[in-house]
Amino acid sequence: MEMTVLCEIDSGIATLTLNRPERLNAINYEMADRLMNLLDELETDTAVQALILTGAGGRAFSAGGDIHEFSESVRSGVNDAVRDFVRRGQAMTSRLESFTKPIIAAVNGLAYGGGCEITEAVHLAVASENAAFAKPEIRLGMPPTFGGTQRLPRLAGRKRALELLLMGEPFDAQRAFEIGLVNAVVPAESLPGMARDLARRIMQHSPLAVASILTAVTRGLNMSISEGLMMESEQFARMVPSHDLREGLDAWIERRRANYRGA
Repeated sequence: MEMTVLCEIDSGIATLTLNRPERLNAINYEMADRLMNLLDELETDTAVQALILTGAGGRAFSAGGDIHEFSESVRSGVNDAVRDFVRRGQAMTSRLESFTKPIIAAVNGLAYGGGCEITEAVHLAVASENAAFAKPEIRLGMPPTFGGTQRLPRLAGRKRALELLLMGEPFDAQRAFEIGLVNAVVPAESLPGMARDLARRIMQHSPLAVASILTAVTRGLNMSISEGLMMESEQFARMVPSHDLREGLDAWIERRRANYRGA
């Protein structure tokens, strides 16, 4: 049986491909679980420094949760629906958000519902010109359940997020860029190269410093400014005894390229 998420590692970059093209890469329980397992493996793989997440088939990044599967959980009652669908989806997007290596979404088609929520959760995102986004859960008589009511307002602002959440209408890649959902919009043929270029540019730097920045930003967003500054200080303190900080300072003083070890 073909894997619901494919994983290919090349030159320190792991490309994860959501792989249910016949269902527009709709996220079923098997796909969510496999993605979580792969993230666990890749986080401890020292050969991997960055991840790219995309969709198979060319039509969709992900059209969202698998409604056929989810509807069975709903029919089973509140406990099953919350456990099987909501908690699984929230755990998946939280794992993406808090991952200690940079994750870049390459949105190559439809990113509806859960696909949009994945885009909200990852660290960086680039979209092809023909990508399309939507928050269509309201059309099913429900709110978003993978974190969309919380992350989108933090990205786009309260009123713009509410417009998208309450209308449920599709919006294009340019609108996604304007509200801060994606970092760039590029021609479809340039999308894979753009995602890899972003990854390579980040990988030039100390992986410890990258992880510290990701941790400080992700955790700090949910703190007061004073708590966030303490988090920032703690992340710096973790770097002080490291080879990478000493190497970075020495390289700057000596006007040479730093040789980071991630140690």
